[in-house]
Amino acid sequence: MKPGTADTAAQRSGCRLLLGGLVLLALLAGCGKEPTVPETARPVLTRVLGETAGDELLTYSGEVRSRYETPLAFRIPGKITARLVDTGAVVRPGEVLARIDPADSVLSATAAAAQLELASADLQRFRNLHEKNFVSQAALDAKETAFKAARAQAELARNQSAYTVLRAEQAGVIGLIAAEVGQVVAAGQTVMRLARADTLEVAIAIPEGRMPEVRALGSAEVSLWADEQARYPGTLREVSPVADPITRTYAARVAIDGADARVLLGMTAKLRFLRRNDNTRLTVPLTAIFQHDGRPALWIVSPEQMVSLRPVVVAGYREDSAVLESGAAAGERIVVAGVHKLTSGERVRVIEQTRRPSEPPANQARADAAAQ
Repeated sequence: MKPGTADTAAQRSGCRLLLGGLVLLALLAGCGKEPTVPETARPVLTRVLGETAGDELLTYSGEVRSRYETPLAFRIPGKITARLVDTGAVVRPGEVLARIDPADSVLSATAAAAQLELASADLQRFRNLHEKNFVSQAALDAKETAFKAARAQAELARNQSAYTVLRAEQAGVIGLIAAEVGQVVAAGQTVMRLARADTLEVAIAIPEGRMPEVRALGSAEVSLWADEQARYPGTLREVSPVADPITRTYAARVAIDGADARVLLGMTAKLRFLRRNDNTRLTVPLTAIFQHDGRPALWIVSPEQMVSLRPVVVAGYREDSAVLESGAAAGERIVVAGVHKLTSGERVRVIEQTRRPSEPPANQARADAAAQ
């Protein structure tokens, strides 16, 4: 063997030993570390299942209204000559709000008074004649009747003269002006609307699927959109027995207990009904349900961040969630968005769901779109 050949073999052997050592060191350094997820893995929005205690918030938005909103109108027709209040004015009982032209009412009252005076004179004359037996009792009775009719007509004319002034029958706030000065209005036509400020409540619309449980709940928490710190207890006061023919919802009113000056008519309010269930079950968002072979299923994320499809049994559906009967356990991580784009065994990059239960669904939709 040549000397150069021996040196080359020794060098090759040393290189092999060096490479083997480096590989061994790399393996030892990698022990105990979590598997890394490639940057190209699909990002998915996930959450960890937890046992709900049966408490769930039913949230509805509505408008602050008054329980008593009275349309005000004149009792006789006429032309409006004065309007003394504007929208939002706070009025007292008996305060004058508007007037119509009293000319016709004055003429009618004058004519009725003249007829009453004539009927009174005729009655007195016939009474004198009856005492002397110059007229019969039937003729006297006719004059008595004519006098009573004339007196009633005169009183009616006097009342109509008073109807030319529109007054507030109770304290409240003017919420609507429907007529202006110079406008001719009919009897009973709404001129303005008066709302009592001491009987505030929230008007909401309840879907027909929620009617039985909302009736059973009764109490709610009222918060204002303009001031999130303003919160008041509320009580379900009434629910319409007939659904709206267009929206198929039921109108309801929730009275606000202890409303202060921060609550104004027309404000947007949010109602939270606390629903308590007897059975403790898991709930998942509707966006997490994947239909596989006609059966509901969930994508389960493993600790290695790989997804697998698991069939589940759904006990019932709600507005934005589903109640599970079986198939999943508390503590497991599920995919809650983009379920139709996954395949079994696919590696994913986990994004934790951060939506609060009270966050509007619109924000959740934007988060779902970003995760997909």
